[in-house]
Amino acid sequence: MPERQYIYQGRIIKVALEGHYEIVEHAHAVAILVEQGGKLLFVRQYRPAVQATTLEIPAGLIDPGETPEQAARRELAEEAQLSGDLEFLVAFYLSPGFCNEKLHVFRATHLLPAYAQPDDDEDISVEWLEPGQVLAASRAGRLEISASTLAGILFYLSHYVPSLSAGEG
Repeated sequence: MPERQYIYQGRIIKVALEGHYEIVEHAHAVAILVEQGGKLLFVRQYRPAVQATTLEIPAGLIDPGETPEQAARRELAEEAQLSGDLEFLVAFYLSPGFCNEKLHVFRATHLLPAYAQPDDDEDISVEWLEPGQVLAASRAGRLEISASTLAGILFYLSHYVPSLSAGEG
């Protein structure tokens, strides 16, 4: 196997060449599925990388020395001003063909108000929406969503909506 040669190192990513492969090493992240009364909590924010405003479930990077659960608690407080019990749902690689970023998804229940100072560069709004409404708007091209949002919605629909999860066993 060829040796990995680093050609760029930034704050959250490193770019390397390994043979003919271009590889991005990225900090791992968390996303939090928050449900109340059949609606999910979403964060609307502008994303410079895609030059669009997206609708996402609360999410963020895992800081050095932080566990995924600690990061999920911090992000839930920073983005949604909430705290609660966390249940680990799933972890997966977002784009393993070129990037090692792994997303750890949690579900928050027994919600309580909490306060944490949002990141200085975040200009976000929080919305409670029905998951089917978000999927329909995304399919129609009226709304941009992230991979974590799609995964969260599909996980919620397949595991927590009785008519869709009845075949689980």
